[in-house]
Amino acid sequence: MAEHPVFARFYDRLTAGIERGGLAEMRRQLVARASGRTMELGAGTGHNLEHYTDAVTELILAEPDPHMATRLRERLAAEGTAAGSPSVIEAAAEDLPFDDGSFDTVVATLVFCTVADPARAAAEARRVLVEGGSLLFLEHVRSSSPRLARWQDRLQRPWGFFAGGCHPNRATDGLLAGAGFWIEQLERTTMPKAFPLIRPLISGVARRPSPPSADSG
Repeated sequence: MAEHPVFARFYDRLTAGIERGGLAEMRRQLVARASGRTMELGAGTGHNLEHYTDAVTELILAEPDPHMATRLRERLAAEGTAAGSPSVIEAAAEDLPFDDGSFDTVVATLVFCTVADPARAAAEARRVLVEGGSLLFLEHVRSSSPRLARWQDRLQRPWGFFAGGCHPNRATDGLLAGAGFWIEQLERTTMPKAFPLIRPLISGVARRPSPPSADSG
């Protein structure tokens, strides 16, 4: 996991317009669905904290970048959250220090674009969920427009340099299905007031399937 001290320092300012323009409301609608024991992947500086409800009995905030984690802890101490027993751990999405089936809900907002190994991260999210557990996701993705997708490919490296390792061209929707999730809900929309490279957005719910019952078939 690369560290991005400058990006962490200015992240909130860089994204303030996007958040005010509608992204914060998208976060609220999604994150409010979390319940039970919940883990957030790549929690960043804590933009989702205010949107958790007391339906979350325990909240684990995983953030591998120590500079982001510092700001996350500061926000948690200053603003708190309605979720129960919140704590911050410095752990990567690809290597989660929890047993199989440990969480009822996993939350991922603008995470899969930055992880080093997105397929492994998706597999880990599925592993730590209970059977029937929910992955709540809000991710910018590869464009369905061939023209924009080509620009996402061309500008991936320079964009990532300035944007904390972000990959604008990842097809995260297909990635989640390939990891064995059942996609219960998926909405395709756009990120408000964002650069065109990261404007295509998906939001929804994926579940870890339960195995067939002995009586089925």
